[in-house]
This record gives sequence, structure tokens and C-alpha cells, in this order.
Amino acid sequence: MDIPFSQISERLNNRRFTVADNANGLSGAGTVFHYHVEGNAISSTYQGGRIRMGNQVGRVTGPNTIELLFHCLTTDGEMLAGWSRGKVGVDHAGRTTLTFVWGWMSGATGGGESSYVEFAA
Repeated sequence: MDIPFSQISERLNNRRFTVADNANGLSGAGTVFHYHVEGNAISSTYQGGRIRMGNQVGRVTGPNTIELLFHCLTTDGEMLAGWSRGKVGVDHAGRTTLTFVWGWMSGATGGGESSYVEFAA
């Protein structure tokens, strides 16, 4: 199945994002996500705040939708893993936005909703 990924690639590839809202999650104001896109494959690294290091891998699922698996090592030495389904958008200032529904698969329970905005260096 061919999914149009060019818009997502343009919006995510080699771009960095920070947390706009993540009340139930570990990533916070000090966490930076760096995304890469190849075709419909997505990867990222993230760190900062309570996250010592983390990785994501995923795929484009529609013109503005993605799904990811993630895992991280916290500054307290916890190893956690989870899933997320998200939408890629644009805010009034032209910055790329990401909104997710997510849940833990290992190391924690629960989940929530979170949003991210393109990092302005």
C-alpha cells in the first residue's frame, strides 16, 4: 500500500521538537526529539529532562498520520517502552506540530495524550 509521505517527510525530516503538553508522560520542557524520515520509515532520538536517552521507530500511516514505538532510559535508570499514534500538523506560526495518543508497553502502566512543537533554535 502506497501512503503519501512527502508532506510528513518535509515536516519531520531532520527537524527537532519540544514538548508543548505531556501531563502524563516523562518527556518535558527539557526534552528534545530529533526526527529522520526515509520513505515511509521514521526514526528519532530524544533526550533531556528526565530522559537520559531514547529512540523511536515508526512509519507513516496516512497523509498526516504516523505510528511509533519508543523506548528510553530515564535519569533514574528506569527502562521504559511504549507505542503512540499521532497526527502531523502546522500551527499559526507555521511550525510543525505533533499530537499523540500513547501508552506504555513495558516498565510502566497507563498512557495519555501529548503534543509537541517544532523547536526554534
